[in-house]
Amino acid sequence: MSIRKRRESRPAEAGVKRRDFLKKAGTGTVAIAATTAAASSFPKPSLAQGAMQWRMQTTWPKNFPGLGTGANKLAEFIGKASGGKLTVEVFGGGEIVPPFETMDAVSSGTLEMGHGAPYYWKGKVSASQFIASIPFGLNVAEQNSWLQFGGGQEIADKVYRELGCKFFASGNTGVQAGGWFNKEINSLEDYKGLKMRIPGLGGEVVKAAGGNVVNLPGGEIPPALASGAIDATEWVGPYNDLAFGLYKSAKFYYYPGWHEPATLLDNFINLSAWEGLDSELKAIVETANSYANAYVLNEFNANNNKSLDTLVNEHGVTLKKFPDSVLSGLGGLAGQVIGDLAAADPLSTEVLSSIVAFRSQAISYAKVSEEAFYTARRLPFDWVKL
Repeated sequence: MSIRKRRESRPAEAGVKRRDFLKKAGTGTVAIAATTAAASSFPKPSLAQGAMQWRMQTTWPKNFPGLGTGANKLAEFIGKASGGKLTVEVFGGGEIVPPFETMDAVSSGTLEMGHGAPYYWKGKVSASQFIASIPFGLNVAEQNSWLQFGGGQEIADKVYRELGCKFFASGNTGVQAGGWFNKEINSLEDYKGLKMRIPGLGGEVVKAAGGNVVNLPGGEIPPALASGAIDATEWVGPYNDLAFGLYKSAKFYYYPGWHEPATLLDNFINLSAWEGLDSELKAIVETANSYANAYVLNEFNANNNKSLDTLVNEHGVTLKKFPDSVLSGLGGLAGQVIGDLAAADPLSTEVLSSIVAFRSQAISYAKVSEEAFYTARRLPFDWVKL
């Protein structure tokens, strides 16, 4: 499929002024952009020739809560803030190419933009999976801080350059749920032979525990779980899991999400397309991703609690915590697996070394900040009676 990179598009709504829109936009965490190189197919755009329209495919079902709506907000922001100079048409996973081929389409220039998660691209550049989330690693605040102040943005750009893309952080799920199981998990032995959908480094740890890992795009998870093709799955958390109806096919819902304590979503842009933008449009795209990064996390935080209540109290889901012995065993395996994977190539080693150093500092401070506060907040005292 070939496309022209510049298409005539109508200006954005007349009443929207860029400066007003940017002032009203929420501030987010640093944006990180993935860029794919198809240099010859992207001539430098000239705004005098007319407005540009880009296409972005997500790896998610179109308009899916949190994940898909975040991509929609990203596109909306770019169109309004640019005054229609750059508009982005959003397609759901599979509408143009299969979900996991989105990166190929952006790298080749079939699409200008994509939206997914970095661990989906580990088969192309192994180091990408460490950027998404690391089992027992950074939480969302720490991850965003690493990106902005810990050298993470520069490292992520280096990784995505290998994919021919510019990288932006464009959403985050926060701590995920542990997953849906058709049997109880009482020991590491219970993972042996378990057919489980779980991507990224968490999947590698489950493999090491004896599980059979299946990697499926989101839209294929519900039928696979319902048919028995898989015995267990993780997806995101209560908000998304309720929308998928996973409670219909599995009895036990486990926490915490040891495998993905903060899962970064990526907006990746064809490198030549990105480099063809002028400085103003680049700034708009960067700001749009910062906005989307915060928007998606806030959407999850606002909806996970009531969704969990619905799952437990209306659908009879059995909520269970992984035993400490299981978490300890998984943590030990994670250290071995992650270390071995990172040692396989210099770029992975660079990414992991940076994250591990930042994690050590974060753990020290968390003891006297978040951890201490959460313990204090649960004390049985009376508080705010209205």
